Amino acid sequence: MTSNDLFPTERLADSDVRVLLLENIHADGAEFLRGKGYQVETQDGALGEDDLIEAIKGVHLLGIRSTTYITEKVLDAANDLLAIGAFCIGTNQIDLAAATSRGVAVFNAPYSNTRSVVELAIAEIISLARRLHEKSTDMHNGVWNKSAAGSHEVRGRTLGIIGYGNIGSQLSVVAEALGFKVVFFDIDDKLALGNARRCSTIEELLETSDVVTLHVDGRPGNAGLFGREQFEMMKPRSLFLNLSRGILVDTVALRELIESGHIAGAAVDVFPIEPKRQGDPFESDLRGLKNVILTPHVGGSTEEAQQDIGRFVASKLRSYAAYGGTSLSVNMPEINLPADASKHRLAHVHRNAPGVLATINGLLGEHGVNIEAQSLSTRGEIGYVLTDVAKGVAPEVLSALAALPETVRLRELT
Repeated sequence: MTSNDLFPTERLADSDVRVLLLENIHADGAEFLRGKGYQVETQDGALGEDDLIEAIKGVHLLGIRSTTYITEKVLDAANDLLAIGAFCIGTNQIDLAAATSRGVAVFNAPYSNTRSVVELAIAEIISLARRLHEKSTDMHNGVWNKSAAGSHEVRGRTLGIIGYGNIGSQLSVVAEALGFKVVFFDIDDKLALGNARRCSTIEELLETSDVVTLHVDGRPGNAGLFGREQFEMMKPRSLFLNLSRGILVDTVALRELIESGHIAGAAVDVFPIEPKRQGDPFESDLRGLKNVILTPHVGGSTEEAQQDIGRFVASKLRSYAAYGGTSLSVNMPEINLPADASKHRLAHVHRNAPGVLATINGLLGEHGVNIEAQSLSTRGEIGYVLTDVAKGVAPEVLSALAALPETVRLRELT
């Protein structure tokens, strides 16, 4: 059976589009899609692989956050799936190669919650430096511990940022305004903002920083990035934050270095294994430690950020389903051909090989189909072309296009 046998080419009316949104995605996203006439189902929690395989049957658009994993096995069961929306920044929970090979577009929200994460990082750095969490816990336990011991200002301290992307660079600017000296390390050549200074190695950053914070992605190659060796390189009595991905850090080593006093405090928002639903038990090696702030993966979880993410990703899913637009797609070639209600559109995902466009246009020409507008883009092994024609395309033309050996997926749009 070929991929063309799996994916139907017939047009979908808006009322036929089924949407499944998991993990308590903001209501604005669901309402936006319902407003377009789509059938929208929402669930608060994440789904495991077996449950998702059952739930995804007949679904055209899937929305998740960071705890639902889209594996190749899930995609094999998703014969109607057009696109996946990650209502968050990261997409490492999605098998992107498997999605791309099936012509399933993936979208995320790379900028919408940046400010929320930055503000949480700043709040936690100050809280750790002043030992506010520890003092608050004492007060709730009826202990009055009015002391300046171990409490410090952040002004004049050095903040080391590992990962200088959207979050790391904005954190750099805000931290400098508070009086931090900022150093950073990134594997890519990033422009330093303000007076931030680039470090040539992680080791250089660790040896000079009073506070170290991680803001890198969760790609498999980054797993175990921070272990005992890195913690021991940090300055004595320094602070550590991880608001990026749980797989990056050896939490056993972090606990031991905190207990030894080498690390004065830590704030951790992400964990190697996280509960899938509200109220599920949470276990971590870091529980019970003094001057350690643990939060349940809420770096981007402000009402403002979640509302923006809900609207942004939902609009990307709508644009792809209705018009074939792939602007800011994580995995597909980017095309954003303006919609024209008077035209009929074909969306063709294909293996990137010489002559595909000529073959498509030749088939259309042979059947007397006049091309009104067209846009092609490629990305790695995948090509994507949108073609607007003046009238509907006969079934035999669609069958011929779908039967091309390079075709991954063909959709007929209004």
